[in-house]
Parts: sequence; structure tokens; C-alpha cells
Amino acid sequence: MPGLRRDVLRASGADRVAFVELFFDLVFVFALTQLSSYLFAHRTPLGALEGAILLCAVWWTWVSTTWVTNTLDPARLPVRGAVVALAFLALLMAVAVKESFGDRAWTFALAYVALQVGRSAFMVWATARHDTGISDDFRRILAWTAGGSALWIAGALLPLPAQLPLWIAALCVEFVGTLTGYPMPRRGRVTLERWDLSGAHIAERTSLFVLIALGEGLLVSGFSFVDEESSPEGIVAMACAFVSAAAAWWIYFDHGERVGAEAIERSDAPGRLTRTAYTWVHLLIVGGVVMLSVGDKQALSHPDETGVASALALTTGPFLFLLGSVLFRRMLERSVPRAQLAGVIAVPVVALAGVFAGALATAIAVTAVLVLVAAGETAWRIRLGRRAGG
Repeated sequence: MPGLRRDVLRASGADRVAFVELFFDLVFVFALTQLSSYLFAHRTPLGALEGAILLCAVWWTWVSTTWVTNTLDPARLPVRGAVVALAFLALLMAVAVKESFGDRAWTFALAYVALQVGRSAFMVWATARHDTGISDDFRRILAWTAGGSALWIAGALLPLPAQLPLWIAALCVEFVGTLTGYPMPRRGRVTLERWDLSGAHIAERTSLFVLIALGEGLLVSGFSFVDEESSPEGIVAMACAFVSAAAAWWIYFDHGERVGAEAIERSDAPGRLTRTAYTWVHLLIVGGVVMLSVGDKQALSHPDETGVASALALTTGPFLFLLGSVLFRRMLERSVPRAQLAGVIAVPVVALAGVFAGALATAIAVTAVLVLVAAGETAWRIRLGRRAGG
């Protein structure tokens, strides 16, 4: 049977995040910075749709690679080399983000396709001799990925009116494949139950990505502050950016992050829980953090601006982040965190007021909501007698 002779599967119970995985993550600091800059420069319905497509593509490449390094041992030389190669392809994607719906559509599409197809093909080859079940699963994934890849390439060949629907269709192919188990005629579908998943590893990897997204926000805000002339409004906006990031960190890491690994280990269907909580729900959380940086830049660059576009730029991020946090905790603990739910309700109220108030005033109100949610989360945890995470 063709395949890698050396067994590179991750040992059961090996939960440690490898340094090469952290190196892979470094590329995504740049990718998220480019993405937030794109979203800020295109604050229109079309720009929001394009940004959503790019966010999904960037997130999909990262989270799919995380599943691979949860199965294979990154300390093994072939796996380490593959992760470094995937990091280079992700860098090419990141470089092309700002012109992905323009002159660099080809670069973005080819890098994305090479990363997705190459990763799945490597998994088939690496596991063929050592775990035929996983190898067969990735053959199914590879076939679906190849189908979606044709749409990515076709979209890059065509002008924007055709590129958009084709790239949306390409994402839908991969998302539907994930939801349905990548079914193939006479070959069945992927069965996550037979995968030896490490809940602790996936939980830690995802929490590290959330940290990267928060760091990207501070990076963007810092550069924006440096580019503007010093003023009282700019100082207040920068303070709001930092406090909002700190509050978002507190909401995610005070309690919720730690319970993820525990819930996966207890679950009767860890694969399905992991896929839903960390692949799907975290897309909202990460998207919310990216949009937080867009709102920070709005308050720094246009503190007096009013209107719908300004209000949405400032409130979309907190809303998505809190909504994702509510869904995440609901899945893990079978309960709805009241503080986050109150925040989900409060943010649209702030958005309505922000249409008429200035961007800086809206930023202050949003920051206050996040701080109150963080305080409520901690008060609830202490009342239950649970220890803090992070």
C-alpha cells in the first residue's frame, strides 16, 4: 500500500501544542491584520459580504490544519515540514487578501486551493499504512475539496459579478461536506466517532487563535493611533480599544475557555461536539474579535462620525463575539450565561443610539457593555465556587 512508512500519528493523550503549530499561527497575525484593514476600507454591504468570504476562507484554512495536527504528531519531521509548507501557502493568501477581489484573486485562490488540497492529500499519504479508517476519511474530504477548488479557480478567472457567487458556492461545498460527513457514492461518509481526538489540544489551539485575534486588534489600533495626531479624543479611543480587548479576553478566558476540554472529554460524541463548538461557533467569536479592531479604527480615525455604517462598524464585533460566547457556553454547559446574553441584548440598543451619536461615544458605550459582561461573568463564577482560567 502506498504511503508514508513512518508512523506519524499523534500518541493518545499527547495534548501538548508544538512550537511549529505556534509558528504556523504567526502567519495568521498578518492575515487577520490584512482582513481587518480590508473590512475598514470597504464599509459597505458588498464589502461586508466580501469580508465575510475572506474571513471564512482564512478561518477554514486554520481550523482544518488544527484538526490535522490533532491527528498527526507535529514533532515528527514529515509533519513538521508539511506544517511549515502550509504556513508559506497561508502567507501567500494573507498577502493577497486586500486585492483578493481584484488583481490578486488568482494568488488568493491558488494559495487557498494548494493549502486545502495539499493538506488533505498529505493526510491520505501519511495515514494510509497506519490508520486506514482515517486515510479513507481524508480521501472523501479530498474529493469534496477538489470539487470546491474548481469553483475557487473558476471564480478567480472571472470578473467580480461572477467571482462572488462562485466563491460563495465553493465555501458552501466545503461547509456542506463538513456537516454531512463528506458522503461519497458506495464509499460512505466520514465518521468522527472513530477519530482519537484530543479535546485539550483543540481547546488550547483555538484559545491561542483567539489570543492572536485579540493581539491583531491591538496591533491595528496601535498603528492607527500612531498615524493620527495626538488629541484627547484619540487617547480616549485608544483607551477604549485596550479596555475592550481586555474585557473580551476576560469574558473568554475567565471561565469559558477551560470548560471546553472538559466537556469534550466527557462527551459521548466528542467529534461532533468539537466540530460544532470549535469549527462553527468559534467562527462567530473570531469574526467578532476581528470586527472589534475595525470598530477601534473607526473611533480613532473618525471620532465624530455618525450614521448606520459607523454604528455597525463599532457594534458588529461585540455582538458577534458575545453571541458566539453564548452559543459556545450553551453547547458546553447546557446553560445560557446570563451576563453574555444581557450583552447580546444591549449591543443592538447601543447600535441604534450610535446611528445618531458620534463614533467615540458609541465606542465608550460598547466598551462599558463588555466590561459589565466581564464583571458579571466573574461574579457568576465566584458565586458557583469555580476557579478562574487563563
